[in-house]
Amino acid sequence: MSETTHDGGVALTAPPSPDDGLSRTELAAKYGLTVSGARPGLFEYVHQLWGRRHFILAFSQAKLTAQYSQAKLGQLWQVATPLLNALVYFLIFGLILGADRGMPREVYVPFLVTGVFVFTFTQSSVMAGVRAIAGNLGLVRALHFPRASLPISFSLQQLQQLLFSMIVLFIIMIGFGSYPKLSWLLILPVLALQFLFNTGLAMIMARLGSKTPDLAQLMPFVMRTWMYASGVMFSIPVMLEGRPAWIADILQWNPAAIYMDLMRFALIDGYGSENLPPHVWAVAAGWAVLVAVGGFVYFWKAEERYGRG
Repeated sequence: MSETTHDGGVALTAPPSPDDGLSRTELAAKYGLTVSGARPGLFEYVHQLWGRRHFILAFSQAKLTAQYSQAKLGQLWQVATPLLNALVYFLIFGLILGADRGMPREVYVPFLVTGVFVFTFTQSSVMAGVRAIAGNLGLVRALHFPRASLPISFSLQQLQQLLFSMIVLFIIMIGFGSYPKLSWLLILPVLALQFLFNTGLAMIMARLGSKTPDLAQLMPFVMRTWMYASGVMFSIPVMLEGRPAWIADILQWNPAAIYMDLMRFALIDGYGSENLPPHVWAVAAGWAVLVAVGGFVYFWKAEERYGRG
């Protein structure tokens, strides 16, 4: 198009754009543009996570290797830390406070060590989940990947650490007269269910911790309270004998106590099914599915907000 100017010259003007009058949303739709970091659909998100499975495994292994790289004993601290905790609890609760009431020493020591190892698995997964996003903002902001990879990877790291520690746990069992038997195979489904539960809980805490950094300072107190309420150092029914039955029921049905008791039942001679609440396997599976699915969906709903501000 052209028009004549006041001095007789000819000025050219651009033709109207076919995009004139279109909103930004309409322009994006027209040219196939999408929001950077937009949340994908739930099933697409699962597909993306599966595509990053090698990264999740490699990241968890790298974190596990680096965890004690500055310590002279290195990876031995993976075993030494829960063992030292168990020793302290035995001195205080077993010898001084008599929390082993109703259990012979060859049952109580494996009972205590198993409880410490299993609860530490959940505790470490939760604490790692709180810092999964907030502690890796550089990675989150620099690369595009499904953010659930981080809490899943940290839970996987804690599972690998527990498996390494199980070697020492087996030695303790044998040393106190609980020898390998078919019930030891129950360890596999117990660990699978607890891993699902821990991963879901880690994803819940990762979303909460991404916006509330102070949560990392509060959680040690919460986890310590949960530990004391879960029967790590004592048998809940025996310790609460004479108290209202509903108190013991609530404490026994909490997931930390459920997974500890199932592991004790699998490993320890003398710790029979009479120590387990009814329908314990159904409850263990229910906790695992509920928290894993609920935690995953809860984390996914905030996918596009992680690392922004």
